[in-house]
Amino acid sequence: MKRIEPIAHPVNATVTLPGSKSYTNRALILAALADGTSTLRHALFSDDTIYMAQALGALGIPVTADASASTFVVEGMGGAIPAAQADLFVGNSGTSARFLTALVALGHGLYSIDGVARMRERPIAPLLASLRQLGAAVTSRGTRDCLPLEIDGCGLRGGAAQMAGDQSSQYFSALLMAAPYMRDGLDLSVNGRLVHGQYVVMTMKSMADFGVAAVSEEYQRFRVAPGQRYQARAYDVEPDASAASYFFAAAALTGGTVRVENLGADSAQGDLDFVDVLAAMGCTVEKAADYVSVSGPRTLRGVEVDMGALSDTFMTLAALAPFAAGPTTIRGIAHTRLQETDRVSATARELRKLGVTVEEFEDGLRIQPGALRPAVIDPHDDHRIAMSFALVGLRQPGVAIDNPGCVAKTFPDFFARLAAATAPAASPA
Repeated sequence: MKRIEPIAHPVNATVTLPGSKSYTNRALILAALADGTSTLRHALFSDDTIYMAQALGALGIPVTADASASTFVVEGMGGAIPAAQADLFVGNSGTSARFLTALVALGHGLYSIDGVARMRERPIAPLLASLRQLGAAVTSRGTRDCLPLEIDGCGLRGGAAQMAGDQSSQYFSALLMAAPYMRDGLDLSVNGRLVHGQYVVMTMKSMADFGVAAVSEEYQRFRVAPGQRYQARAYDVEPDASAASYFFAAAALTGGTVRVENLGADSAQGDLDFVDVLAAMGCTVEKAADYVSVSGPRTLRGVEVDMGALSDTFMTLAALAPFAAGPTTIRGIAHTRLQETDRVSATARELRKLGVTVEEFEDGLRIQPGALRPAVIDPHDDHRIAMSFALVGLRQPGVAIDNPGCVAKTFPDFFARLAAATAPAASPA
């Protein structure tokens, strides 16, 4: 259990954060498929990225990890999967499960993918259906087309496929990254609205960084021409915008100023738009080429906002909402019920422990401000709930986070960095 100590001063800090989990796992896949050896610098070392690196090693793709230098060196195999058989374990890493499923379908051999109990409940059926359209032999040994999976790899024909867009953008990213090595390339149509479309933009940007062009038609159709190949390179992973949201929120909550270095206005990370939500709450936001800063107001305003495009940060907003002047309504987050936990219900439950009045909808929450009380927060083994509710403890005495180690999924030293940033006269964290 981790007790959060309240602070009586504004948080004023300049923060340097770990690399983006999303970019690190994408870069690991692209480097593995590339021709030659790539060096990934400023990479994130967390449960999710370690599962990915270990899986690539099990597939015969050499990955040298140096956590002290935040560096992965990947010997790309030019689209080949050397191992003819491998059993891959991904923990509760959705990106690893989805990306690796498409990757191993390019191979020639028998591969299995499994994870923890929650990962066996998380949906992957739309991706499996599309892979079958593209020539893959994929079998689910679980219920409802979930993990564990068996993939009888024989390469991918590619061509035209379609997929529902309302569950996860990771399915689209998985197919796009594998697409250059499909015989006929990829012509992928979206059925309905694509959630988290900005993550697909991140994927396409990463592909371009490694030398492959993908074309989007208004997030409804994606095409990758066959015959392209990723080229090895030195690649710098930018800081994680989702992780930055907690530090920006600390400034908003305490009337201080937090500046995050090396995360600029031109970032493709959709979660950086969280600062626009903070601006609507009364914060002052500055976006420069190589940093973003947030200064909190005397009093936060409640907001009504669709968080569908940046849903990993809705829990950060939920932690701020009880301290605002006026209610906060969050919509567009129904798909988060299928993530590490049912995030909508879990967030509502933990807010009520604190004495907060919460109305829960299918796609969101309405949170009323008011007096809080001490509580031990159960993060439901969800890293983002743990990190978000730690913010409440900066203002409300008696808040503790049970199972704080769950933050290792994406931010192993979160609590140490938060303590450093919120200390009086904080030095760079």
